[in-house]
Amino acid sequence: MMRMLILLATAISAAAIAGPRDTVRTHAAQKVSASTWVIHGPQGVPSVANQGFMNNPAWVVTQDSVVVIDPGSSVQAGRMVVAQIRKATKLPVTHVFNTHIHGDHWLGNHAILEAWPKATIIAHPDMIRLAKEGADAFWLKLMSDMTQGYTDGTRAEIPTVPTTDGQEFRIGGKTFRIHSSSDAHSKTDDMIEVVEDRILFTGDNVLARQVMNLRDGTFKGVMRATDRALAVKAKVYVPGHGKSGDRKLVEEQKAWFDILLPEVRRMYNEGKSDFEMKPVLVEKLKAYRNWAEWELNLGPQISLAILEVEQE
Repeated sequence: MMRMLILLATAISAAAIAGPRDTVRTHAAQKVSASTWVIHGPQGVPSVANQGFMNNPAWVVTQDSVVVIDPGSSVQAGRMVVAQIRKATKLPVTHVFNTHIHGDHWLGNHAILEAWPKATIIAHPDMIRLAKEGADAFWLKLMSDMTQGYTDGTRAEIPTVPTTDGQEFRIGGKTFRIHSSSDAHSKTDDMIEVVEDRILFTGDNVLARQVMNLRDGTFKGVMRATDRALAVKAKVYVPGHGKSGDRKLVEEQKAWFDILLPEVRRMYNEGKSDFEMKPVLVEKLKAYRNWAEWELNLGPQISLAILEVEQE
């Protein structure tokens, strides 16, 4: 009996820790247009509970191929994405766009190349540079630490083709137009517009009902990116996190920033400190209290806003 209990405990323990051939639990893909699917990952930071999967991998089916945007946070997450793509189409993946340097969006490249070795991976030139300079190792370790080793076995497959602002990629009869920035959410950001389908993949420049982590970015840059996303006049917006939708989700984010930054500026000019500002902003922004990561990111956003106001 004791030996059986030990074997059972060992099996349960082993099941809790992924190996290099494992896959995250299945998340269903949602068809958001005639040729576009999105897997809306759970919102929140990488964890044991979500197996490190918490972004919005997506793909567009063209005449003769599939184009993937942000295949996820690990080889395990990427394998789940690959399985969902194969349910939707028999066409091969030929191109991948990575929207920015944060590893929860691009470490799934490993799984895409595992399935389609000839796929071309495309990203902002500063993302490619930073990944080569050590950001790849940083994100591999961070994902492993936050998931207690679940993402181990992931290899950082760095994009090889750099983008430029306004560049257009013609793939399978569709036009993928790049809207890039070097001072927004991560300073390595590409938004990808599918012109014919009127879809915009915003990366983390726009989140749906989630308070943004801006530790690598700038308030004013994200606000400009938000305005630029609205100017595209897309029919469907696919955010980096949260549910896809129409321009209302972008307008909600704009409204948040249009409250927070002017209020910080006003109180800063009155000589108030960050701890005095926070209760005022909690009240001003109470309509957003149910947004994901409210508790985690409101305080840091106030601190960043103060730094930017000081530089004005």
